[in-house]
Amino acid sequence: MSLNLSSDEVFLTTEEVLEYLQVNLRTVYRLIKAGKIPAVRVGRQWRFRKRDIDAWLDSQRSRDNAAPPAGIPAAQPPRTSRYRVLVVDDESSIRELLSKTLALADYDVDTAADATIALEHVRTGSYDLLIADLKMPGMDGLSLIRQARRLKQDLPVIIITGFSTESSAIEAVNLGVAGYLTKPFRVPQVLAAAAKALGTPAA
Repeated sequence: MSLNLSSDEVFLTTEEVLEYLQVNLRTVYRLIKAGKIPAVRVGRQWRFRKRDIDAWLDSQRSRDNAAPPAGIPAAQPPRTSRYRVLVVDDESSIRELLSKTLALADYDVDTAADATIALEHVRTGSYDLLIADLKMPGMDGLSLIRQARRLKQDLPVIIITGFSTESSAIEAVNLGVAGYLTKPFRVPQVLAAAAKALGTPAA
């Protein structure tokens, strides 16, 4: 889809909308899904017309009781605690992408470049979710899961891989993983998988 940009049209990136509305990424996705804020896909990015954002804000301010639509808060109240996620991948670009994506969605995120470092994090930290690449140099993702589960039996796990095979998928399921995503993945898929693994409302 091509955009016909005119001089009086101002488009915002997702990051700019987050700053402008002072909400988190989950809220923005809820608003898009509910049709409250029209979004235009440009390549792999979303773009938002500022006038659409302002119109939505005006509609919120004009509500008699000032209450946001059901299930769509105008702003997220401060959380007393946030879910802690450990991301393990030997590719720095993947670690950075996942870290930024999850941080924008209100998760506390630590990263590790290999399974050995990850296990040390699990030993010394308290995590609510482990997201691990299946194929890594040295100890692979499945071995990491097995050892991590010895340290924390009920730790939810999401496997991310670019080398999906039936046998590895079956073994991952047998190990009780909560999600199985294949590269290249999209941000909504990651957030939905994390929410499902943690038993929280999906974005």
